[in-house]
Amino acid sequence: MWAKIMQEFADSPAQARVVRFLLENGFGVSAEGRITCNGIEIPATHIAREIGIDRRVVDATARRILTMGPAAEIFSLMRATPDLSRVAGFLKLTVITILPRDAHEKGIVGAVVGVLAAHDLAIRQIFVNDPYLSESPKLVVVLDEPLPLGVIEKLRALPHVQQLII
Repeated sequence: MWAKIMQEFADSPAQARVVRFLLENGFGVSAEGRITCNGIEIPATHIAREIGIDRRVVDATARRILTMGPAAEIFSLMRATPDLSRVAGFLKLTVITILPRDAHEKGIVGAVVGVLAAHDLAIRQIFVNDPYLSESPKLVVVLDEPLPLGVIEKLRALPHVQQLII
């Protein structure tokens, strides 16, 4: 579906940048054609400044999204969620970031969760970048506790893992 949405905007690189930004950040579009984050309106000028384009392009993109049938519904339902990895130090949580060899490959999350479950580790949050939307997709796992010995080696040994960051 993401590819179809992005293809719809192939004729306008600036609008495609807006759509990518909205999808990457979980921003939606209200029935009135306003950019929203969890129902709160975000001024088009703020979006435009962040991605380096004119505000009118943001407004035009939002209006265009509303004409796209299923895509309009998708954008009306988008929600952003908090990323605990950014505040993990304050909360004394452990963060594992995994850069996959091929993010389109199946079983990456399952393999990582399998290793963590085998060591009876409580997962607080898992965040995965969509490989169709992100230039550098990754899997981020937030745990309540430090990693016991041997877990890092087992995660690194997974065939899906290109790089592991703790």
